[in-house]
Amino acid sequence: MYAIVETGGRQWRVEPGSQLKVNRVRAEVGSAYMLDHVLIAHDGQAARVGQPYVAGAKVLCEVLDHHRGPKTITYKFRRRENYRRTRGHRQPCSTLLVKSIELESSR
Repeated sequence: MYAIVETGGRQWRVEPGSQLKVNRVRAEVGSAYMLDHVLIAHDGQAARVGQPYVAGAKVLCEVLDHHRGPKTITYKFRRRENYRRTRGHRQPCSTLLVKSIELESSR
């Protein structure tokens, strides 16, 4: 069983037991978090494709931790003008553990 979910402007293929590193979610560490923007769900026999989301499908996750991603450096430079700017950025992230994928029984 797997599903393709959308969170943080990205799409992820998830299975029970898999871990995701997504943009920071508003939930405490150790609490449950639900992803309800399910684009495709496959239950072992047939796939359900949403338009745009699968009705009644949700993915239950647990928040493992909050951290910051790798540093990204941005550098601006204009020749012959003594203009240089360096900036760094670290995106706040969360790690989610997929517990289960729930589908509505009726199509």
